Amino acid sequence: MAAAASITKQAYSRKEVCRLLGVSARQVKSWEKQSFVPPSDSYTFPDLLALRTLLGLRKAKIPVSQIRRAIAALRERLRDIANPLTELKLYSVGKKIHVQFEGTKMESVSGQLLLDFDKAEIEKLLTFPPKKEKAEKNGKQRIEAERWFETGLELEQTGAPVAEIIHAYEQAVELDPASAGALVNLGTVYFNARAMRDAERHYRRALEVDPNYALAHFNLGNLFDEKGDRTKALGHYTKALEIHPAYADAHYNVALIYQSLGKTMEAVRHWKAYLKIDPNSSWAAIAKRELGKLRDSTIVRGNRD
Repeated sequence: MAAAASITKQAYSRKEVCRLLGVSARQVKSWEKQSFVPPSDSYTFPDLLALRTLLGLRKAKIPVSQIRRAIAALRERLRDIANPLTELKLYSVGKKIHVQFEGTKMESVSGQLLLDFDKAEIEKLLTFPPKKEKAEKNGKQRIEAERWFETGLELEQTGAPVAEIIHAYEQAVELDPASAGALVNLGTVYFNARAMRDAERHYRRALEVDPNYALAHFNLGNLFDEKGDRTKALGHYTKALEIHPAYADAHYNVALIYQSLGKTMEAVRHWKAYLKIDPNSSWAAIAKRELGKLRDSTIVRGNRD
């Protein structure tokens, strides 16, 4: 048991993850942006498993939109499963995603069992609501929304005109108002265009849909930091860390704010937290330099006293 626990807690840097899986840092960032794994510069063993599952599905040429639908369907049917990518075995059969759960195999989206199973367990696994035309219509709209979301991502990656990117994400939101990812991405497009009011509006709409969306809080923190409102920025960065304690970029920005406010101990704590998560990047070199400055200033003040 002790060995298993240590494996679970082991941390992998982004560079190590890319080397182990044979993927680019850009691909990992894309998966984070699509909320398959939390944004971080340090990954746990379960995160590594999730990324490996994603890689296997993508190598089988399963579309990202289909992976997202499968995960959503599994979360709906298996309410005790927080993250299907780490807690279940997902694999491709042809162009479909199948899942293995407690010795049983089933098709992830339809929920169709692939092996005979005890009736009580079937009821435990799958409780389907009655089919209604409205539900079917909503399902089709969500699928179409996901396609537009994927289009927006592709347009961003290829450097398409901003208007085209905005149009794609707006179509996704119009079809599925609960598309928090599209709302956040819209906010970021507006933020980069310096349209702060529109950016804030979309970030807040994303939080209305998903109050625990760490990236939305982090982006709002960046927005208020840019506007010089350090109090509000700190509030959103702190909220992002409450949701995702290993959010390296949030620790970095919080440390900078506390340092600018002269709150040395708080700044030191967050610099240390950042360096524990990301000890080797170019940003880590800056963090070490700032931490050294704070330590030196504390020693000087202590000598004067």
